[in-house]
Amino acid sequence: MCRFPTGPETVLADDPHRRVVRIGDTVRRPLEPWSDAVHALLDHLAGVGFTESPRFLGVDEQGREVLTAIDGDSGPAGWAPAADPEGLRAMARLLRRYHEAVAGFDPGAHTWAGQQAPAREGDVVCHGDFGPWNLVWRGTEPVGIIDFDYAWPQPARHDVCYALEYVAPFRDDAEAVRWLRHPGPPDRRARTAVFAEAYGLEGGAALVEELVTGVIAQQRLVADRTLRLAAEGHQPQRDWLAAGDLDRLADRIAWSEDFASTGSEGFR
Repeated sequence: MCRFPTGPETVLADDPHRRVVRIGDTVRRPLEPWSDAVHALLDHLAGVGFTESPRFLGVDEQGREVLTAIDGDSGPAGWAPAADPEGLRAMARLLRRYHEAVAGFDPGAHTWAGQQAPAREGDVVCHGDFGPWNLVWRGTEPVGIIDFDYAWPQPARHDVCYALEYVAPFRDDAEAVRWLRHPGPPDRRARTAVFAEAYGLEGGAALVEELVTGVIAQQRLVADRTLRLAAEGHQPQRDWLAAGDLDRLADRIAWSEDFASTGSEGFR
């Protein structure tokens, strides 16, 4: 453990299982069983000059990991910029830069949250939770990626489809407007096309339908990961399971399946 400056703490997240605080220019977070893997990933990103991720500085005297802070808006404040078309494009471009930066990192020497099988050829370490809340925004520009706890080896498209679930979004119109800050009912296929193009994928209408199918596949994969973490006793997944909250995952998958089969927005 290292000695780090102390001072007033600004609480960034405080729930029964995790308290995250900011002290000066650092963020202090509790360690997880997979933290060593995440720290190696962050060290790699720093080494290749990827500036949009925190730097791992060490472990403080209270046993918390210490990361550099990235100034900007995050958490619930990320929904509005991600709903904006410019924010949507910028988010896709940032994800592509991350995948390019992580391409040379070997995931096989580490254990990742929810990992069930060894990394396959062609996998990269996906962020695993690449949603608007885990980005740091300045206006409609995401300037940082935070919270790598669920990083794990998967094909890069897993991150693309995970993000699309939340930014297309694969939610009904009422939730998209009320909670996700869309100005009106979103054209999900058109937004999927915008994100894909900004990321660097090509394929027109066929690609969009492929990504719609991919969103459902990643929803199932993430649901399985959540159940595994709960069964292993990890929090907050264990409490989610006990409270019946994981039933919502099945409902979301069912909504996406219905959208894939009956969605009428078309491609434009």
